[in-house]
Amino acid sequence: MLNFLNKKKIVPVVFLSGIIGNIGGLRKGITISSVEGLLEKAFKIKNSASIAIIINSPGGSPVQSSLIYKRIKKLARAKKSKVIFFVEDVAASGGYYIACAGNEIYADENSIVGSIGVIYASFGFDKLIKKYGIERRIFTTGKYKSILDSFQKQKLSDIKKLKDIQMEIFKNFKEIVLKSRGKKINKQNKNIFSGSFWAGKEALRLGLIDGIGDLKTVMEKKFGEKIRYIIIKPKESFLKGILSKSFYSRDLLDTKKIINDTIAYIESRNIWGRYGF
Repeated sequence: MLNFLNKKKIVPVVFLSGIIGNIGGLRKGITISSVEGLLEKAFKIKNSASIAIIINSPGGSPVQSSLIYKRIKKLARAKKSKVIFFVEDVAASGGYYIACAGNEIYADENSIVGSIGVIYASFGFDKLIKKYGIERRIFTTGKYKSILDSFQKQKLSDIKKLKDIQMEIFKNFKEIVLKSRGKKINKQNKNIFSGSFWAGKEALRLGLIDGIGDLKTVMEKKFGEKIRYIIIKPKESFLKGILSKSFYSRDLLDTKKIINDTIAYIESRNIWGRYGF
């Protein structure tokens, strides 16, 4: 009987870190295909006190955010498990969307939380090609097939179409936050859904998180000091490791791949840079 009482609590821990979505090259993003196996493995562990998910993401794909959110909720319902999220540097935009799948969310006082909104960014090269006498030739079979083409002037109809889509996605995001946070969130504060973001203590005051704390501090307070953490990590095969290491030696002469990889890196740094990282 004494051994039973002294038995350690089991807490599976899953790490979700990076841009959400496929970003190309060797910098793999968080996608449903990359994390589904890890989540299923965590929820299969019997007699766990709670599932802990540590998230560090500035956002990315709204679709992948939604798919991961839904998968966590479905697994939690099926296994009747409690899910607790812990924010490291950032849980913004899609990162916060995913965190809303948890029963509780905790963050460090220096963590960045929020950015509830939708963003689209691109470049306009119409003046550049005009300067150099370059003619843009494009043929379509539909009114919106060339929507937001970077080499043409912006059209009001294109902007309206994009805004309509953004508002629909934003509505879905907002509903998830309100459903997840319930009475905890300060609905009177209009800034919550303005796309703004906050450090930990202000996020707590706004009801976006449940407390300030890290994994071990919070878990020990809830379940005592005797806890066995089971870290769930992806398996990397020997062959995959060899292929990854030889990536640049194989593709150094492939200019297109180098350019695409560079652009993907710049875009990912731009997303992290919005939050000071």
